[in-house]
Amino acid sequence: MALLEAKNLSLGYDSNAIVENLNFAVNEGDYLCIVGENGSGKTTLMKTLLGLQEPVSGSITTGDGLKRNELGYLPQQTLVQRDFPASVREIVLSGCLSHSGMRPFYNKEEKRMADENMERMGITALRNRCYRELSGGQQQRVLLARALCAARRILLLDEPVSGLDPRATIDMYELIEKLNKEGIAIIMISHDLTAALHYASHILHIGSEVFFGTKSEFLKSRAGRSLLTEGQVGQK
Repeated sequence: MALLEAKNLSLGYDSNAIVENLNFAVNEGDYLCIVGENGSGKTTLMKTLLGLQEPVSGSITTGDGLKRNELGYLPQQTLVQRDFPASVREIVLSGCLSHSGMRPFYNKEEKRMADENMERMGITALRNRCYRELSGGQQQRVLLARALCAARRILLLDEPVSGLDPRATIDMYELIEKLNKEGIAIIMISHDLTAALHYASHILHIGSEVFFGTKSEFLKSRAGRSLLTEGQVGQK
């Protein structure tokens, strides 16, 4: 059974759909990249998957024991967020809030999880540093560790390399690929079509053309051929 499935999904605001009839599924170990033109509804889709926004119509279901509060999320950063005056460990621990209920403190298991995910992201030495003093790449590692504290089997990433320098961009892609190979399903919005075709197992293209399938199927589709003709993507 799919971890997450969308059926006949239409998205928008105030009952006005900006994208209609999306159908796709994400299974354990999948790496789904969501691509499309600016304003096509990619971030709106992400918010809807997270339950932060209601769909205009259609349904989103989770399966195989996955709960909606077990989705890890790494949003696009704002300038205000980059200047957040908290320690690295405090931010990573906050990822446990989605399943800590009303408890006013973190338990031993949550603290262990935070320490483990800081180790996975290579930021243990930064645990007591102030978040706003870190580089962009270090901040993204902190936010990814935070998302892992919320996630059990699936991560949603909204432009995770936006604003990063080339070295930090490569490092972030490699970290995400490693997590995927460890069994975590990835749903990632990306404007980097070359990277999407390199790392993804599946592509969801929304906009004037709607497509969902494997990346090899995407390259044969009208949407994929159009992008290749325009010279917007390369293959690795």
